[in-house]
Amino acid sequence: MTLDIPQWAAEAATTLPYPLLFATVSGAHLYGFASRDSDLDLRASHVLPPAEVVGLRTGPDTLQHSGVRDGVELDVVSHDLLKFAKLLNSRNGYVLEQLLSPLVVVTSDVHAELKAVAPGLLTSNHAHHYLGFAATQERLYHKTGQLKPALYTLRVLLTGIHLMRTGELECDLGVLGAAISYVPELIAAKREAEHGPLPAFAAARLAADVPALRAELEEARDRTHLPGYADPGAVATLHDIVVHTRLIGAADE
Repeated sequence: MTLDIPQWAAEAATTLPYPLLFATVSGAHLYGFASRDSDLDLRASHVLPPAEVVGLRTGPDTLQHSGVRDGVELDVVSHDLLKFAKLLNSRNGYVLEQLLSPLVVVTSDVHAELKAVAPGLLTSNHAHHYLGFAATQERLYHKTGQLKPALYTLRVLLTGIHLMRTGELECDLGVLGAAISYVPELIAAKREAEHGPLPAFAAARLAADVPALRAELEEARDRTHLPGYADPGAVATLHDIVVHTRLIGAADE
């Protein structure tokens, strides 16, 4: 764990009322621009017991907990394995980033199995997630004048471009934006204030760079070696992971 991540992060995740398969850190910590007052965003997957899957009374497929600990705002969101697997078997970049986050606070053998199958689930259609997310964040920084959504816009577009070109997921803006001269200055400003304003000089640069990066992502999508659909073998393996994990839970009851 990095110095920015509290030592109690794993404990905070495991307070959820079901066994966790994994819990990782997402948000600004993952993206390389956490500020001194950033929230701690934990994202996880849990396993409902068989009785809460096949019976009349089903358990929650999404759990959420928020609060404040040691002055840090905490947000924990967890999806049941089945819901998580369905999201993973789509163009959902959120769950892909959560699964593959290097900032791991809880892990398991099933977590390792899910990470191993992830490459076979990557498709060119993941570009649509990043294009859509970037458009939302761009509208937000135009509306609010804040730096945070501007950084999200750059990060999302650059992550999508990198994914389409290499088939690898990279979320750290400091790495992705190394060739953009003003990115380090923006990251430094964000680290000083979570909701600080967009520096005046950056508005004109973003007005030129964001459309260019969007076009670059669209071109990378059209040229990518990634397939249009997930590998059937990977989908079958994902199915088996869900079934096997459920059966283990049934045997333990």
